[in-house]
Amino acid sequence: MSNSVTIKAAPDGPYIVKNLQNFSNRKGAIECKEAMSLCRCGQSANKPYCDGSHKTAGFSSENQLDPARDRLDTYQGKKITVYDNRSICAHAGICTDGLPAVFHNREGSFVDPDGASVGEIIDIVNQCPSGALSYIIDDESETRLIDEASISIAANGPYELKGKVILLDIGKGEGSSESNCSLCRCGASKNKPFCDGSHWDIKFTDDEN
Repeated sequence: MSNSVTIKAAPDGPYIVKNLQNFSNRKGAIECKEAMSLCRCGQSANKPYCDGSHKTAGFSSENQLDPARDRLDTYQGKKITVYDNRSICAHAGICTDGLPAVFHNREGSFVDPDGASVGEIIDIVNQCPSGALSYIIDDESETRLIDEASISIAANGPYELKGKVILLDIGKGEGSSESNCSLCRCGASKNKPFCDGSHWDIKFTDDEN
């Protein structure tokens, strides 16, 4: 595991990232070091890097999610079954904006698995940055082949992880993707270290990104 990309969430402190080679924001590539401390309290003046602001801000990394919310909802269609874990959704809007005939941003059933073709649904599920969405076809679950581990910084949002990134001492939500997840960067998530969309509520911004 010496050359694997790893992330450790320091208690009440930053993310310790090691061996990352692919780091970017909307402006392009960011230089990587063998070990980096990335801000997750949302207060650093040197984002995305930690500058110790978590100490003066009284940042708490406690997970406040109701355990009952960590559940996998099942939407069975004629040709595909879609799964969704709302507790780890980062609310990026890719599914509701990209395929509103299937993913409804309104009351009632969130997913209509017969609302579009199987191919269209798979394409959208594979774009889910948080890993909240997954699917199964004919008793065969999804396969996302992502060779290179990467972390991209969503503008005014979370760290989006793709590929083989090992989360040390961090348990993922039920049914979450092995290839995609979003980690909180604003400090306000109730489901730390995962993003729950709270950056929208607090209107989190960062000028460097």
